[in-house]
Amino acid sequence: MATIEGRNRRHRLRRTAPAAAAGTTGATEPQTTTQGPARFAWAAARIAIGWVFLWAFLDKTFGFGFATPAAKAWINGGSPTTGFLKGTADNALGGMFNALAGQAWVDWLFMIGLAGIGTALILGIGMRIAAATGGLLLVLMWAAELPLTTNPFMDDHIVYAIVLIGLALANAGDTLGLGKAWAATPLVRRLPILR
Repeated sequence: MATIEGRNRRHRLRRTAPAAAAGTTGATEPQTTTQGPARFAWAAARIAIGWVFLWAFLDKTFGFGFATPAAKAWINGGSPTTGFLKGTADNALGGMFNALAGQAWVDWLFMIGLAGIGTALILGIGMRIAAATGGLLLVLMWAAELPLTTNPFMDDHIVYAIVLIGLALANAGDTLGLGKAWAATPLVRRLPILR
């Protein structure tokens, strides 16, 4: 009997030792943002922001009439960057951004960025690169609009950029996405930045 009690005591000590070593009491740990229902909120945010990027690409390419009329669609010879960048001429950094308006290389980079970021977010793959490039694109768009008219410094571009960082940190592509399968590929295992 003493032997059984001794083994049970050792088993309990081994089971609680890692928790005690981590500075906890062994009680149930709180869920992180990548567990439980929170992971579905992150996944929904990922898909929603991905659709914002992908829809901007589609509307600017084909001119569905939402933000881009058919006559100004990219496939009809329109420039996807001209409208926004020309509208920044009187802003603080308007001279720099205005000079970029309508240049073919800027149009191509912008459209590839919109399509790539949107696709990556919707599929849940390449979250780190999507967060970095999407954040950069959003910060540049924010800078083009300075000074802001509705707030001293904060607008939706900055909020989206912050959420993109959160999506990458929370591994939001793993829930309702292909993130886990993508991470298991030899390429991503060799180059984790592609996760």
